[in-house]
Amino acid sequence: MLCAEIAVGLAATAAAIAFEPLQRGDGLELVGLCLVLAIASDAFAINDFERGFNISGSLVAIVLAVALTGPAGGVAVGALSALVDGLRLRRPFASLASNVSAYALFPFAGAVALDWMADALNATLGSLAFGAATVVAFVVMLLVNFFHVAAHQRVFLGRPIRSQIHNVLIPLLPSELLTGLLGATVATLYPDLGAAVIVLVALVLLGFQYVMRELQRSQARAERLRALQVDVLFSMVRSLSLRDHMTARHSAAVARYAQAIASAAGASATEQRRVHTAALLHDIGKSIFPDDVLFAEGSLDDDQWEIIKQHPAHGAQVIAQIEEFADIAELVHTHHERIDGTGYPQGLAGDDVPWLARMISIADTYDVMTARDSYREPVASAAAIEELRRVSGTQLDGELVEVFIELLRREDLAFGHGDDADFEHELEQERARALALPALTAVRS
Repeated sequence: MLCAEIAVGLAATAAAIAFEPLQRGDGLELVGLCLVLAIASDAFAINDFERGFNISGSLVAIVLAVALTGPAGGVAVGALSALVDGLRLRRPFASLASNVSAYALFPFAGAVALDWMADALNATLGSLAFGAATVVAFVVMLLVNFFHVAAHQRVFLGRPIRSQIHNVLIPLLPSELLTGLLGATVATLYPDLGAAVIVLVALVLLGFQYVMRELQRSQARAERLRALQVDVLFSMVRSLSLRDHMTARHSAAVARYAQAIASAAGASATEQRRVHTAALLHDIGKSIFPDDVLFAEGSLDDDQWEIIKQHPAHGAQVIAQIEEFADIAELVHTHHERIDGTGYPQGLAGDDVPWLARMISIADTYDVMTARDSYREPVASAAAIEELRRVSGTQLDGELVEVFIELLRREDLAFGHGDDADFEHELEQERARALALPALTAVRS
């Protein structure tokens, strides 16, 4: 495959020179100007090395070289810019050879298309024929380049061509067509305005790429900071679980119960994930508890109770440091509010208590009553259901209590008690979701 790619590139170069040799004078000067633009544009390219593509404005320079100097100039600018770019980035030989071959092949294909289309369109479009033919030539260049690179990716990396069309080519078509229009416009204006129009476009293009690259770097730094915040948050939860195994088991159980309530109550998939995450993290604020409070047996004194009432706000404050977790923080902050307004820490009542937070409150109450490792003597499920109904409408949401009771009767939710392994599994899933990043798409291999 690699030998074939190199052979194709050499054949395209030879054919370009034979088709229309590059002339000295203005032709060489234009090739040099376009080559500088292509190399500089590649230097400011937005790269995604993980996927093996990048976004660069060098195609504008290659379009101009093809349109203004012919196939030999286009091939020279394309192949040399790909070679310099590959050496600068220290690409593997296979990737370097593939790129140089592609950047020799598609300018030649574009030049042939331009020559043929200009003659075909001249009779109907007159003065617009050259610009229209340049756009068509650009589309040919784009497609030849893409399928050449896609074939390389398919052979060497196993990436299906169909998925590359869907994930790379289609999303980039609008911006790439604008690139083609820009190149065609500059090529059309060049006879009247000379090299000044190329220099102006080069400055604008390079300035735009520089700004976009700095924005990408800023976003990458923000993502790294976000990942660090997520890791710190989940490390805090793990530290609390090592200190108090009951809290870990309880958090996993409450997360499963709350998600089951949400599903039965008709919550959306997004809301179910949100309530699961919030329930898993709902006791993170207990990290502020001293041992005499965290492991207290029997009744708490007033000072200890005041510490207890701080944990929803403290937990929410920690979670809210991650911007995407703002809605999670709100649920953690309000999971000890009561329907009658006598809860803490804000004393919210009725509908002011978030719907999902009311689910966490029910799940929390039930698990505390029925779990064997709770701070109180466990009771049977029937007794817990009776207690849930007794506080329904005052402490807990009456409608959601009935939804949960129906779940308990219809399904075996005993799995919800869980253990340390369940907690680790749930926590790792949440961490993976929190760290999930959208994929980038681009054009050069």
